[in-house]
Amino acid sequence: MVEKSAPLISVIDDDASLRRAIMSLVRSAGYSASGHESAEAFLASNEAGRSACIVTDLQMPGMSGIDLKAELDNRVVETPVIMITARTEAPLLAQAEASGAACLLRKPFEAEAFIKCLDRALAA
Repeated sequence: MVEKSAPLISVIDDDASLRRAIMSLVRSAGYSASGHESAEAFLASNEAGRSACIVTDLQMPGMSGIDLKAELDNRVVETPVIMITARTEAPLLAQAEASGAACLLRKPFEAEAFIKCLDRALAA
C-alpha cells in the first residue's frame, strides 16, 4: 500500500491494460496512482487540482490529450502533463510538444525512460 503522502499521479488512457501497467509502474516508483478511461472522466473526477502529475494518451475517443492540456490551461491548472502516443505523424507530435507538455513519450517506451520523465516533470 502506498503512503497517503505519496504524490498522486493521474493516468488517463482508453487502453485499460496499458493504463493499469502505467499505474503499476507509477506505484513501483513510490507514487500514488489513479486511472481514468477518458479525459472527460478525469475532468469530472475533480482530481486535476490534487494531482502532482497527469499522464495522458495523446489520441483517445472524445477529448484528446492535447485538448485535455488546453482545458487544464483554461482552468489554470499548472500540473505537469506527460503525453504518451503510438502515433508518428510529425504535425501531431509538433502540436503535442507545442502544447506545453512536460514530456512526450512514444509507445512502446522503456520503464526507465518513463520514470526519468516523471521525475523531471515533478521536479519542475
